[in-house]
Amino acid sequence: MTMKTTAKYLMLLTSIAWLAACKVPAIVSKQENKNVPSGFNNSTDTSNSATIPWRTYFNDAYLTALIDTALRNNQELNIVLREIEMSNNEVMARKGEYLPFVQLRAGALTDKSGKNTWNGFNEEDLKANPDKAPKYYGDFMIGAAMSWELDVWKKLRTAKKAAVLRYLSTIEGKNFLITNIVGEIAGSYYELMALDNMLAIIEQNIELQNNALELVKLEKNAAKVTQLAVNRFEAQLLNTKNLQYAIKQQIVETENRINLLAGRYPQPILRNTASFNQLNMDGIFAGIPSQLLIHRPDIRQAELELAAAKLDVQVARANFLPSFRLTAGVGLDAFNPAFVFRPSALMYELAADAVAPLINRRAITAAYFNANEKQTQAVFNYERSILIAHLEVVNQLSKWSNYKQSYDTKAKEVDILNQSTVISNNLFRSARADYIEVLLTQREALDSKIELIEIKLKQLDAKVNVYKALGGGWN
Repeated sequence: MTMKTTAKYLMLLTSIAWLAACKVPAIVSKQENKNVPSGFNNSTDTSNSATIPWRTYFNDAYLTALIDTALRNNQELNIVLREIEMSNNEVMARKGEYLPFVQLRAGALTDKSGKNTWNGFNEEDLKANPDKAPKYYGDFMIGAAMSWELDVWKKLRTAKKAAVLRYLSTIEGKNFLITNIVGEIAGSYYELMALDNMLAIIEQNIELQNNALELVKLEKNAAKVTQLAVNRFEAQLLNTKNLQYAIKQQIVETENRINLLAGRYPQPILRNTASFNQLNMDGIFAGIPSQLLIHRPDIRQAELELAAAKLDVQVARANFLPSFRLTAGVGLDAFNPAFVFRPSALMYELAADAVAPLINRRAITAAYFNANEKQTQAVFNYERSILIAHLEVVNQLSKWSNYKQSYDTKAKEVDILNQSTVISNNLFRSARADYIEVLLTQREALDSKIELIEIKLKQLDAKVNVYKALGGGWN
């Protein structure tokens, strides 16, 4: 077999191996389902509270000042902002990968070859005949080198696009955190107002029960009641006094919860407690479910992560294809420092190569399979985000409606028990009612007033949570 024939067979085998190496698996991707119901509770009204700025939605100067402080100082939010900067740096790094790399190089090398090598033989010859050539000192060079991977399959550009999408997803993550911070501060602020009103009611009842105790003592001195009645009234008074300490502790903890969100040490929280029962419960518009895909930052974040995961599959698939690279260098090179900057020391090189995986492609195959699985995970996460958002809106709308009716019902009960308290006291003074009736009526009136405030707080929580669930607060 001649040398020419051997070369032909070698080229044929190389071509077959190259084609085998370039075999690329097909992309198998799961498609996301974006279908949602047409409306909440069969409503098709597109008016949506999520479009209302939080300063307008929470129309309270003290509350808006707290939210402003938190959006400046909250540590968790500032940590997320740093993550956004890191994602932006990742985009910059990915963009640089498909541009040429140019490096400046300078170096010096000296070595001693063995006598029985070609270089060693020449060195010995130069020593025996020093007039034949200049003295050899080593290898001295200065120049620039360039390498450039040709992005033929757009693998590097696709990786940069995926990095951009992840950068955008971190921004949506920040927006979702802002929504939660706004909601948490508003909820805690309303809780403080409710606790203040509970404390005021307890203090009012302490005063009323103290007056009742004095009356019973007078009745006992007049032999109309026994010491048992005095003891029962006094015990109820002490029980009511004890309620205020637990509420005071809740006030301290709630204030500090707000201070933590605002990124500051403990300090009193200014609030408009007197307006608690007059807070407006109207003006909630849910819109339609499809608007959640636009307004909810967590859904948009999941959508961007899904888009990035799809691009990751393309990048992993491109690893099965050959990569092409150009390398070049230019500079000055000489064996003696005296000759480095002479025109004869000029050197250059230019090379191109193509590399494709041939044997043992398990690593890139595993990476490709993992990219497909992550893309499938991202689809499920996206669909789950939509489902959770829809259920949250439905739950909070139901809560808002039910507690609105509950508040109206409980308010009537409070009015009746307030009247009953006055009646029982008058009957007791005229000896037409037993003291047990007075005690029970006072206890029921106190409990109903506290329950009324709790229902109002739950109604306000629903108003805050509807706003959060719809995706309001971040814009």
